[in-house]
Amino acid sequence: MFTVTLLTAPTSPALDTALVTALRNAWAGGEIRVLADGEAAEFPVDSAPANFEETWAELQKQGVDLCLQPTAGRRKKMLLADMDSTMIQQECIDELADEAGVGERVKDITARAMNGELDFEGSLTERVGLLKGLPVSVIDQVLATRITLMPGGPELLATMKATGAYCALVSGGFTMFTAQVAARLGFDENRANTLLTTGDTLSGEVARPILGREAKVEALEQITAKLGITEAEVLAVGDGANDLGMLTRAGAGVALHAKPSVAAQCQLRVNFGDLTALLYLQGYAREDFAAPAA
Repeated sequence: MFTVTLLTAPTSPALDTALVTALRNAWAGGEIRVLADGEAAEFPVDSAPANFEETWAELQKQGVDLCLQPTAGRRKKMLLADMDSTMIQQECIDELADEAGVGERVKDITARAMNGELDFEGSLTERVGLLKGLPVSVIDQVLATRITLMPGGPELLATMKATGAYCALVSGGFTMFTAQVAARLGFDENRANTLLTTGDTLSGEVARPILGREAKVEALEQITAKLGITEAEVLAVGDGANDLGMLTRAGAGVALHAKPSVAAQCQLRVNFGDLTALLYLQGYAREDFAAPAA
């Protein structure tokens, strides 16, 4: 048994009941369950539809995300999340680069690295080198004035924590950012790279070993072993090439507003919904969401 989930942007909820019904009928699906009016709905099917990809492409033109996954075990016991452009709306290193006056150069490297065109470790080393001499105090300034949470993140964390899930933030970014973002959202732990300093300024170097794609997979292995759960019980979310390892290993790997080369390798793709889409994919309805901590 599989579950078909249809989602659209919460900011413009226009999921047409007629569209959902027509698709259910075409695929001989079961009873439709509305998860949020105009925003999310699901129905079961006995087998994976042969024309799923073609239908997905057509619905993308209408601003609708279409997801298919096995029904059994949809509700996960662990969340493993990327930070930059996933739990927050920015890339932290790009924001620091703007402050250092090298924004455009660093943004170009970041985009190419996240699309898998560049080696992550080499590109990170190069970008951090361009930050040499930047006052450490700029990090708090960037956090206060430039960093915003991805919509739906507080609801995602609150709801999964309320149902006993363990939540880990794993980033190719920096601990100076992940520590604060994790605390704000309620993650149980966070892992990231450490920026090295000289006095009150950044040295232009990052501590080794660099946390990249393989380290995220290691986090998946280590934390599931610690919790005594399987990788099938993990929901992972990310957007960049360095997330692919954990996205393809986790029971449910969601490519959220991901680079095209990343989305192409993932079964679950969310391009219009926000982070609450991860709750809908687990079968939570809007009224099931827990209230975020104040």
